[in-house]
Amino acid sequence: MFYKNARIFTKDFTFQLGGFEVTEDGRFQNVLGSIPADAVDLQGATVIPGLVDVHIHGSMGGDFSDGDAAGLETMARYLCKVGVTSFAPASMTLPYETLEKAYANGVSFVAKQLPGCARLMGVNMEGPYFSEKKKGAQNAAYLKNPDFAGFKKLYDGCGGLIRIVDIAPELPGAEEFIKQAKELCTVSIAHTDSDYDHARKAYDAGATHLTHLYNAMPGIHHRNPGVIPAAAENPNVRAELICDGLHAHPSCVRLAFSIFGGSRIVLVSDALRCCGLADGEYELGGQTVRLSGGIAKLADGTIAGAATNLFDAMKNAMAYGISETDAIRAATYNPACAIGAEAKIGSIENGKLADFVVCACGYSQKRVFLGGKEI
Repeated sequence: MFYKNARIFTKDFTFQLGGFEVTEDGRFQNVLGSIPADAVDLQGATVIPGLVDVHIHGSMGGDFSDGDAAGLETMARYLCKVGVTSFAPASMTLPYETLEKAYANGVSFVAKQLPGCARLMGVNMEGPYFSEKKKGAQNAAYLKNPDFAGFKKLYDGCGGLIRIVDIAPELPGAEEFIKQAKELCTVSIAHTDSDYDHARKAYDAGATHLTHLYNAMPGIHHRNPGVIPAAAENPNVRAELICDGLHAHPSCVRLAFSIFGGSRIVLVSDALRCCGLADGEYELGGQTVRLSGGIAKLADGTIAGAATNLFDAMKNAMAYGISETDAIRAATYNPACAIGAEAKIGSIENGKLADFVVCACGYSQKRVFLGGKEI
């Protein structure tokens, strides 16, 4: 199938007018190359890569940590419909046996390759190696100090599906854990009360990611800079950002892009099972969450995650003043890099999977294609 007259977000993160081919095996070819005159005319519509969410817990009633096949499928179908064609679902701070079940369900889902479902490209292990002080909505009953043997057992048990593991660097054994885990996946700093020195050591040891910037970590202070400046100073570190209008003020979204640049911000949803559903009570990691007016909180008022999908978060970033190109890159290529999947997804390039979104002006309407087939 050939397409022409498209405003294509290209591999060099600019827009070019041209066409492309989708091969029979669902890959891009002839991007900006020679296209037949009878190709499908997209009439100048914007074409961007399918979005990649590397931090999402659930949607439409399903939660990855449930280890439920039907719930994971429901979640993946919803994501695909809204333009998120790949994802790395995040688990919660839970017992190892619960995590093992969830990861096994992820392995089974990948093997099925269900049509119309977003691609599960890895798992984000968010917990249990966190600070009690900055646990946020994580369940304190299951927090642990870094445990590489336990992590490695989970990692091997799911065939290496874990692509991000999160850790508070001030915990005993954190530095050694990072040195070992970095050989297997991306290590992210998260849910931490760390000072600058511990964070700097963690990044020097090989951590290359910062989970939901600003949230569940100390703020920046000019005499006690903390985690954020330590991350910003290391050019190898990417920072996640939840752009739902609640987790970070628009001015702080702009500040994040200014500090880290468009190449190092990873937009994420951090969406919960309530995403896509009406106000009410839901469950998260063994705790009750109340969704009201688009805000999800625990009983004590703690913000418990988001109810916004990544496509809407990307649009929010643009509305807050982030350039179109930086916002799209932060929702596509950068997260693909964070999970080591950039050779397959995240950009419109010859040979990559033809997952793309055709967008009308203002991104108000869209058509989603997975492997070249419209959803």
